[in-house]
Amino acid sequence: MSQTLEALSRQKDSLESIHGIVHTMKTLSVINAAPYEQAARAIEAYHGVILDGLHAFLSAARPVESTEAAAGLRVLVVFGSDHGLCGNYNERTASHVAEHLSAAGRGETAILCVGAQMVDALGDRSLGVTSTFLPAASAEGVGRLANNLTRCLDEMQKDAGGRGIAVDLAWMARDEAGYAPRIATLLPLDPVLVADLRRRPWKSRSLPSYAMPSTDLFRALLRAHVFASLVRAAAEAMVSENAARLALMQQAEQSVEDRLDGLNTKANALRQSGITTELLDVIVGFEAMKRARERRQSDARA
Repeated sequence: MSQTLEALSRQKDSLESIHGIVHTMKTLSVINAAPYEQAARAIEAYHGVILDGLHAFLSAARPVESTEAAAGLRVLVVFGSDHGLCGNYNERTASHVAEHLSAAGRGETAILCVGAQMVDALGDRSLGVTSTFLPAASAEGVGRLANNLTRCLDEMQKDAGGRGIAVDLAWMARDEAGYAPRIATLLPLDPVLVADLRRRPWKSRSLPSYAMPSTDLFRALLRAHVFASLVRAAAEAMVSENAARLALMQQAEQSVEDRLDGLNTKANALRQSGITTELLDVIVGFEAMKRARERRQSDARA
């Protein structure tokens, strides 16, 4: 019985150590998600300024619009995770990307992948990657990642010549159910967005004007729109990654707590059984001593 209790005690110590690690990982997931949420909110405000600039530009000029049919190259930027302990985060995104490309009938698509583990997940679905980028290790790194992606897209734009490129973004985004993979068009500009900006009335009494060439201004606004969209996608992907890790750690913590409860129940039952056995031994011994004393007293009287 003592060896069984010792074995249960060792198992309990191991589970308590695991429980502490899981609780720490859960806490870190909550703490790490906060800076990325702040980055996502900040870039939304910045993106709003860019859209105001596009609104002003469209109120004063009509830029030459590109269409996806005229694009010389299609590019898909996929955001993944290399940090682990987040379940099937990469696999879900890769499956969504494969389904999207198959449904759209896009055979030749250059894939820019963020995260080496996402490269493996895409490779498992027979999708080759053109370039790989390291995920951001902190909220400050999101801007650097977006800069690297923007420069890469600029180079691909130059290589495509006058036909331009069509760019989509794939990332794990938050939704009502928690998080889910999402794919959105980045370039060319969404016709619905352009139409909405053109229909929106200009509230100021002074019409917008600009001194630089309209083509250069439009390209600058477009590049800022691309940068802001990449930062937002990267930040939301990191928030979703931490949310996935938090959900996984909560499940693990609950599982460990259930096992600890089971071990405590077994240990208490064994202790109670030992106490009962010892009490029975004492009672049996007492009764034997009592009967022996009674026999001695009977013999003495005889």
